[in-house]
Amino acid sequence: MAMRNNKNRILSFRVQSAVRIDELLRSELPRALGSPVSNSKIRRLVVAGAVCVDGRQVRVPSFSVRKGGSVSVSVDEEKLFFEKKPDDIAFELSPSDVLFEDDSVIVVNKPSMFPTEAGMVGSRDNLHDAVVRFLFAREKARNPNMRNPPYVGIMHRLDRETSGAILFTKTRAANSPCHDMFENHTARKTYRAVSTDCGCCFPLSEFPFSFAVSFPMGRISPKSQAAKWGKVSTGGVDSLTEFTVLGRIDAGGKKAYAVECRPLTGRTHQIRVHLASVGLPILGDELYGGDDSGRIMLHAASLSFPHPVTGDDVVVSAPLPPSFGVFEGAMN
Repeated sequence: MAMRNNKNRILSFRVQSAVRIDELLRSELPRALGSPVSNSKIRRLVVAGAVCVDGRQVRVPSFSVRKGGSVSVSVDEEKLFFEKKPDDIAFELSPSDVLFEDDSVIVVNKPSMFPTEAGMVGSRDNLHDAVVRFLFAREKARNPNMRNPPYVGIMHRLDRETSGAILFTKTRAANSPCHDMFENHTARKTYRAVSTDCGCCFPLSEFPFSFAVSFPMGRISPKSQAAKWGKVSTGGVDSLTEFTVLGRIDAGGKKAYAVECRPLTGRTHQIRVHLASVGLPILGDELYGGDDSGRIMLHAASLSFPHPVTGDDVVVSAPLPPSFGVFEGAMN
């Protein structure tokens, strides 16, 4: 059954047998809308609060609905099927992009201007698919009879414009320990950023200069606009990043600083929001007050983690891209 509510279409389903909410929508939404809907889009609909079960909002894709339960979904079809075509680069993973690999995990060097995973309707190329293609082609060269692409699991993400080290699992058995190490922050990330000076909250005269930023974070933009995050007084989640300003640099004639960033929590846009909050927005990050640039100057320079099988410490470094050559000129 479907009803109209302003621009939204309300779809209602009666559950015939116990099922996860994402599995139900995967089956019913394409039929109701007459068009394919990607798994990623379904997951985001649930997380965004567009789904209700027996009149109660559900935000967990794995939520189990009982037989006879009533499910309603609020869908804005224009937004659901619209996908902006940004200037993504064309990218194919090569052996030189692999920073670490064994039977359980693979860590690769993500380029800027390339999304980590598929877009809303699943038609946009992305790093996850590139890793699958790379592993599949390599295995087919060894075993021409191989028919099915290998398993690759997404454990964490980098923003489209952020480059650097990112880990994927190669077996389902590695998923749980890898999920735990990111959830419990035993996996540690170090980033490099180029920040411009907007009149920060403290004088930067001696280097290195270390400080930390911590406050509750939440979404601060209206739901109808691009997601923007920041400090909130209620309903936020704790966030903490340690920073070290390494020195002054010349970024195309702009007064800027080379900054090392060590996030101790994993909130959306955390580093970007924290640096902007102290008057040091990242160059290229116009959403949070940074000057225009060819990209957001943020790079995941290293990733350390306990191996999901052996428990041994693994430390992986991703070389700075050419645009970060300004770091070499940082002045103490």
